Amino acid sequence: MILNIADEREMERLGAAFSARLKSPALLFLRGDLGMGKTTFARGFIQSRGHKGSVKSPTYALVEPYELEGELLYHFDLYRLCDPEELELMGIRDYLADSTVLVEWPERGERLLPQPDLQLFFDSDSTTSEGLRLVRVEGEERLLREVSEEMQQ
Repeated sequence: MILNIADEREMERLGAAFSARLKSPALLFLRGDLGMGKTTFARGFIQSRGHKGSVKSPTYALVEPYELEGELLYHFDLYRLCDPEELELMGIRDYLADSTVLVEWPERGERLLPQPDLQLFFDSDSTTSEGLRLVRVEGEERLLREVSEEMQQ
């Protein structure tokens, strides 16, 4: 599935649409260059689950935990990860056990991460000057169809 996302609000709406349909445990990979909307997607996902505060990229801390109505959700940003073995040292398996985990820059720790339930690829639409984002999503077909229909409304 490929979606054209017009602005920040629509990217947050996309995150919320997936959040409403994914139940824990779930692993999401958010792939794309800097400034493509990964953290904006994560903000929509996390806030739609009840988080009232800001959602920032955990670039320096590597992980930001959220406890939302009894559910644990972790937002990883592996951009500054020096060695994938660091994930093993911080206990990545414990984070993945029974929670929802969003991972920005998963390629930096990929050999230690299991296959994701959902994978999103964020890119710019170079055919326009309006700053559109293209989001290609890989995952379970029914889920993709439902989200695509919601985003078209």
